Amino acid sequence: MTGHRLTKLSVAIGLSIATSSTLASPQSFMSARSFAMGGTGVAVAVPADAPAENPAMMAADHHSWNDDFGLTLPSVNARVADEEETVDQVDEIQDVIKFLESDLKAFDVNSSSIEDIQKNAGDLQDRLAALNKDTVRGNTGAGLAIAFPSQSLSIAFFGSGTGTVTARGDVATEDEDFLVNIATVNSASELDSFISSSDKVERDSNGDVIGIALESKGTILASAMLEAGVSLARNFSLDNGGNLQLGVSPKFVRLYTFQYTEIVSDFDEDAFDNDRYRTEKSGFNIDIGAAYSWGEGQQWNAGITAKNLIPMELDSAQSRGSIVEQKHTFQLDPMVTAGIAHKSEYHVVTAEIDLTKKEAFGFEDDTQWAALGAEFDAFRYAQLRVGVRHNLASNDDNDGIEEKTQFTAGLGLNIVGVRLDLGALYSDADVGAALELGTAF
Repeated sequence: MTGHRLTKLSVAIGLSIATSSTLASPQSFMSARSFAMGGTGVAVAVPADAPAENPAMMAADHHSWNDDFGLTLPSVNARVADEEETVDQVDEIQDVIKFLESDLKAFDVNSSSIEDIQKNAGDLQDRLAALNKDTVRGNTGAGLAIAFPSQSLSIAFFGSGTGTVTARGDVATEDEDFLVNIATVNSASELDSFISSSDKVERDSNGDVIGIALESKGTILASAMLEAGVSLARNFSLDNGGNLQLGVSPKFVRLYTFQYTEIVSDFDEDAFDNDRYRTEKSGFNIDIGAAYSWGEGQQWNAGITAKNLIPMELDSAQSRGSIVEQKHTFQLDPMVTAGIAHKSEYHVVTAEIDLTKKEAFGFEDDTQWAALGAEFDAFRYAQLRVGVRHNLASNDDNDGIEEKTQFTAGLGLNIVGVRLDLGALYSDADVGAALELGTAF
């Protein structure tokens, strides 16, 4: 296996075939404000964020400085989880393979020492063993919205995209055996005899060594969802002094999958642009939401939302390469979340919980979040946000990276009518960030 082939491996990062036949959708898009508050928003979303979090909140009672118009353009966020520093491992393995290939090309049974060859073979075997089943995951999101809130009839137009990519290492036992045999030979003649008979040593027409052909595989599993639609909401004043808001978001949805598995020696980074490894599907869907506010100053608010009420599914493509992949199904199922909040002119404190579980996609954990978030406002000009969320569905039997407890924080600034929101996320496995620009009045 030549060095440029390992560069292709580092692009893929991972290696192996997924064992599950069902792949769930990426996590729903969230605004930078929600990102910084532990992913909350069902009971506290501002008008421009409401289409992504709870459409009913467009018609809720908001501060006077953001209850007439809201614009988000754009909002982006990303998370990366790499528990075992998989990318660094692959880079180091790449270097060791180059050294071993160079040693084998220069090997002369009559004059060469075998110590360097054995050292590099043993080092490579150890590194491959450490890489086996290690996983890396990335999540991205981007969105925009324009909202015209009103307690009589609110309307917003929105678009967003989310994606999840997981990649994993699967080291072949034959590769490890090959390297162990090299590392344990007793003489140059024994090494010459072994590499002369091994089918893992690549040679040209003259019989000269040109590389080694390892059989470890690389797999990338990815899904993405694009959606665009309109949100409508209305407020209803109740006889008991409370206010009920109802909202609906009809939308157009497009789903994508990408699945590619190949042995390292044949791994081709150009495959990422190849339609044969992608599938896509479009359809109509709908989100609905409700919110209820009460108290002397309407300081309490409860919300509930159900997203993607029409189930959709999309089968992944099967490889046409040298490896026959298992076909997977990307499922978009209804997700229900409920929350409660207490608010004033200077603070928001909220708690929410997913009432449904999202099955794992690729090499990751099932998720069902319980979250707490808070925002502290300094006279409209600055907002400090913090949050924490815990995954109730996390388990040790997942096929990849666990998602347990995540901590978030963020800052909002309003400067000459322009809103800038920043968010950050940290856990034992994940790091993430969010940025959003917009305006409201």
